[in-house]
Amino acid sequence: MAKLYFRYGAMNCGKSTALMQVMYNYKERGMHSIIVKPFTDTKGGDQVVSRLGISKTVDILIKPEDDVNQCVDQYLNTHGKVDCILVDEAQFFKRHHIDHFFEIAVKRNIPVICYGLRTDFSMRGFEGSERLLLLAHSLEELKTICRCGRKAILNGRKINGEFVFEGDQVAIDGENQVEYESLCASCYFEFKDKVSKS
Repeated sequence: MAKLYFRYGAMNCGKSTALMQVMYNYKERGMHSIIVKPFTDTKGGDQVVSRLGISKTVDILIKPEDDVNQCVDQYLNTHGKVDCILVDEAQFFKRHHIDHFFEIAVKRNIPVICYGLRTDFSMRGFEGSERLLLLAHSLEELKTICRCGRKAILNGRKINGEFVFEGDQVAIDGENQVEYESLCASCYFEFKDKVSKS
């Protein structure tokens, strides 16, 4: 039986780069992997974009109302066998999408490797990530560092260069003056306290 994997980390920990490395590894061994991404993630359009400057076209874009099993079936009918499904920005998927990925791993024996964030800029869980934390056979943290040198575990949102701690859960990095910075818990609360006092 194949497994559902969740590889998570704060912003800038190299999730998309790691995904593309895994795809390359499958290709090098003569195997075929595909990339799936949520339609909600508008960064890069139909591309997975790494901060290192590399990108790869997505094979399947999943809309909120889509059935992942049907989308995979359509792909298989056109392109044939798939040895692995690589999922970018997994946090943006709905609960039922994660359930479908789990079924695909178990029932079809196709490994599904999901990359994403655990929490948003206000430390709330994402729907997709929360479901993955419950269902994934394997959980792996991808690490990065805070500006202070400690391990970053949280995501700070900046608008026009200033940290903000309120707003909609989804705001895409690089759009409408939105940026994100990986932070350790100490720095996160330091910036949050400054904002609340101003």
